[in-house]
Amino acid sequence: MTKLLKINGLCVNLQDKAIISDVNLTLSKGDILGLVGPSGCGKTTLLNTIAGFIEQTQGHILIGNSINITPEKNIPPQQRNIGMIFQDYALFPHINVEKNILFGINKLDKHEKKIRLKHLVNLLELTNLEQRFPHQISGGQQQRVAIARALAPQPKLLLLDEPFSNIDARLRNELMLTMRSLLKNLNMTAIFVTHNKDEVFTFADKIAVMHQGTILQTDEPAKVCQQPSNWQVADFLQLGSWIPLKYNAHNEYKTAVGCLNVASDIVNDNVANVRQTLLLKPQFIELSTSIPNNVRVVHISVTEQGYHYLLSSLIENNELSFEKLSFYHNELFPIDKKLAITIKPHELVIFDTD
Repeated sequence: MTKLLKINGLCVNLQDKAIISDVNLTLSKGDILGLVGPSGCGKTTLLNTIAGFIEQTQGHILIGNSINITPEKNIPPQQRNIGMIFQDYALFPHINVEKNILFGINKLDKHEKKIRLKHLVNLLELTNLEQRFPHQISGGQQQRVAIARALAPQPKLLLLDEPFSNIDARLRNELMLTMRSLLKNLNMTAIFVTHNKDEVFTFADKIAVMHQGTILQTDEPAKVCQQPSNWQVADFLQLGSWIPLKYNAHNEYKTAVGCLNVASDIVNDNVANVRQTLLLKPQFIELSTSIPNNVRVVHISVTEQGYHYLLSSLIENNELSFEKLSFYHNELFPIDKKLAITIKPHELVIFDTD
């Protein structure tokens, strides 16, 4: 596939502090990437560096086959052929929808501007809103105006900074699906920043998880969920709960809720001396009536999947004890109810904690 964006060894220092460190990223034409990570990890800085609002300290940014940006050869934002949509849409309140859309293409001749305006108004369902001002249209319509303005110069790459955060929760999913369909129809390459992992699963083809200024893992969302590269990725995406475990020889791990068999070829020689933790997803936990109780209920909430419980181990002050294990069940159990659970056989995801 045609490579649209290639970033190699990107570093950004601001006020002598490293904000972005050795970021590498490749996107093909038409890819939609969700950039996620905890607050302060560098997501928006990375977006602004790609856009040209922040200068890189090291590394290369290649856009298409012709725009090659280095610290020695910086290219201003207006020459990078990139569209950007800000969190608050940044529409001009004193001009109408039509003028907002045309703002970035004022240098084009009148005929070309008219053609692009008509195309974008029809594409984004803004017909009959052209003469209204931003305060006279809904939040969803404002978002579509911001998209139209970003698309008007026909950019190669579209950057979106938390584009759905200001949208009512009831409309968010519908707008995400609409925008995804639009970008796919245009074969537009896009990167969007979000704190909400659920948005990535709805909107993106790929996910990149950032932590402390670097990208830890990039892949399809399903693959990242199934095989997180490290515990920071799994923890940020809230893929499950963490429980301690200890290698018990005989190809077996011991936990506070029973022992787990493990293939000998995935256990290294030093595992007995390393503190480890198991990523345990709720679907791999089941109640048992054949073993003694080993957990108790410490919290209950109601979800569309039934009752959501947090369980703590009955053993306390032990290297294998845990306090918050996520579990779903259709039956209502009271607080402090003691239960017996077992872990279903599955491919174990284990990380060192030392």
